[in-house]
Amino acid sequence: MPLHRTLRTAAAVTAAASLLVLTACAADEAEADRGDAISAERCALNEEAGTISFLTGYQYQASASILEVLAADELGYFDDLCLDVEIQAGTGDTGTNAQLVAAGTVQFTSVSQQDLLVSYDNGLELRGISSYSNAGLEVLMTPTAISDLTELDGTILGQKGALPTTVEAMLDEAGVDVDSIQQVTVGYDPSVLPRGQVDSLTGFVSNEPNLLEAMGEEVAVWRPYEYEVPSSLGAMAVNPEFADEHPTVVEDFLRAAFHAYDYCLDQAEECVGFAAELSGEGYDPEHNQRIWSTETEVIAETAADRPLGTVDLENVAAINAMLAEYGLLEAPLADDEASGLFDPAVVEAITADGELVWPAP
Repeated sequence: MPLHRTLRTAAAVTAAASLLVLTACAADEAEADRGDAISAERCALNEEAGTISFLTGYQYQASASILEVLAADELGYFDDLCLDVEIQAGTGDTGTNAQLVAAGTVQFTSVSQQDLLVSYDNGLELRGISSYSNAGLEVLMTPTAISDLTELDGTILGQKGALPTTVEAMLDEAGVDVDSIQQVTVGYDPSVLPRGQVDSLTGFVSNEPNLLEAMGEEVAVWRPYEYEVPSSLGAMAVNPEFADEHPTVVEDFLRAAFHAYDYCLDQAEECVGFAAELSGEGYDPEHNQRIWSTETEVIAETAADRPLGTVDLENVAAINAMLAEYGLLEAPLADDEASGLFDPAVVEAITADGELVWPAP
């Protein structure tokens, strides 16, 4: 063989060997990084669960209980705790999400406490493990000229298929004659309110008000929470059988999500970027940053006196009573039965002195 060919072959072999060494080193380094926030024993317990699935409430929207889970995955926090998490985009149909979790097809989903209670009434059992706030997302918007909700008597209210129970309860609390209001179904364009096609409009505190503000339209936002109507924001649920079999996985799933929540409070643009990349074309990063900032501000305002994610069983009882009052439960639950669908101990296990414990013990 000619000398130049021999040298070229030797160089190729050396380069290939070097590449193998580098690849092996990278793999070893990645393996070493996995589980670096957890003991070897706890890592083994978490790995036994295999791949676990999280189903978002609605697509990859930057809502609390969605964005921080996406960020925990992208930032490697799940890897740090030896969790193999698969994230699936939900359609916004809470009934479908509840069915999939109850069946064990997916293990975790973000679902409000009120929807969890309704799902149980429909024969689907989930376990609530966290909730960021007792203030829900549902609101009613009116022109700024409205100074008292009773001024809506005899007017036209726009809703998206049904009047949210929390909004109806707020109107009742305010002394509104709800029966006198004409309800019409509208689409998802909130400009029907400033155009005068409706006199009031239901929506979500982090969505429609922000869209209208971006249009240069000013509206009054009426929040059921301010009328002491119970609700929840950023709640998480798990399949009960899975939770019983893999308690460390449930704790560490929340641990990673809460750790990412804290990160995204300061790095919202980066975290929304993760969601934008997953969503692809058509995603609006600016609007989604406003969604995240609005919801986290509500959480900070309404849940500052307790550790992040704490399940408030008194709030569960109040929601249960509200659902029964408005006829949304076929078989109203006793308070202890309703409370039994939620487990405050998960958040208690991952916090100390009001703060998240990271890394895991």
